[in-house]
Amino acid sequence: MSEINLINTPKQSGFVFPAEWHPHRATWLTFPHNESSWQGDRLAAMRPQYLAFIKAISQAENVGIVANDEILKSFIQDELQKINVDLSKIEFVVKPTNDAWCRDHGPAFLINQETKQRMIVDWGHNAWGGKYPPYDDDDRTPKVIAEYLGLPTVNPGIIMEGGSVEFNGAGTLLTSKSCLLNKNRNPHLNQSQIEQFLSDYYGINQVLWVEDGIVGDDTDGHIDDTTRFVNEDTIVACVEHDIHDENYHVLQTNLNMLKTMRLLNGKQLNIIELPMPKAVIIDGFRTPGSYANFLVCNAGVIVPVFNNPNDVIAIDILGQAFPGRKIIPLEATEIIWGQGSFHCLSQQEPLV
Repeated sequence: MSEINLINTPKQSGFVFPAEWHPHRATWLTFPHNESSWQGDRLAAMRPQYLAFIKAISQAENVGIVANDEILKSFIQDELQKINVDLSKIEFVVKPTNDAWCRDHGPAFLINQETKQRMIVDWGHNAWGGKYPPYDDDDRTPKVIAEYLGLPTVNPGIIMEGGSVEFNGAGTLLTSKSCLLNKNRNPHLNQSQIEQFLSDYYGINQVLWVEDGIVGDDTDGHIDDTTRFVNEDTIVACVEHDIHDENYHVLQTNLNMLKTMRLLNGKQLNIIELPMPKAVIIDGFRTPGSYANFLVCNAGVIVPVFNNPNDVIAIDILGQAFPGRKIIPLEATEIIWGQGSFHCLSQQEPLV
């Protein structure tokens, strides 16, 4: 289905981007194949962890996989069969792709609960400020998935990344100044203009800003590595307890900002402090390992773990933060070398 020209904005037409815990029809992934993110034998090394991620999601919803070509599609099917994934839960869209980070280049799904309609926002994608060209194939992904699903699209005409925004499902969006105000994204827009785009095209009423992101994050500070909503008025906020660690001061700055914030109803945020893993260093490289890069899906909360002393602590905290939801810890020790984890790799498609 082609792009639509709304008389009104999506927000004015009753569309919103729901919270991640809203029931999903599917979760979308772009299957990794490009060695620019996992060089040499690292691509093969991360694959078992990635396949385990697919299997975990597929327990309770479909998984949509964007595959670079038919050869890769056949390979994926064979690999999933080997680990007993129900292939009836797997959907494929075959199209050229550049990289694996579907949270950022994939479709942003909006829903209208009254009319039971859905639509896709096709934000522009420039690979985090032009860092990793080429990215034109990934930029076309929302349009192709929309055609596959028969959903209308709208194109705001600016750069936006799904990992840079976090939603409580009640009108509030969290983001970071270091990313969305970075001149490598939309240099022609100021903060208030960006807030207007967020409001118009995500259907929200409030934007809350933290300062920056963590060391090793090449996205200029995506929010999904530092601060996540777990319900309408509660967040988990990453903290670093080692005052000598590079992340200590930036996360303290963010935490202090979060403590002053008020939601639309006037309430303070309930803040649950979530420890960072001890520095996840691979071959001398400080990766952006973070327990906040979890995915909430129908099966539960898929949490990246790193064979790290703080894994058990983080799992326990997230278990208390999501009462009634299963916590599914999955190894991300190889995935994180690509500078992202399970949330970065995925984009949920909500039910209406």
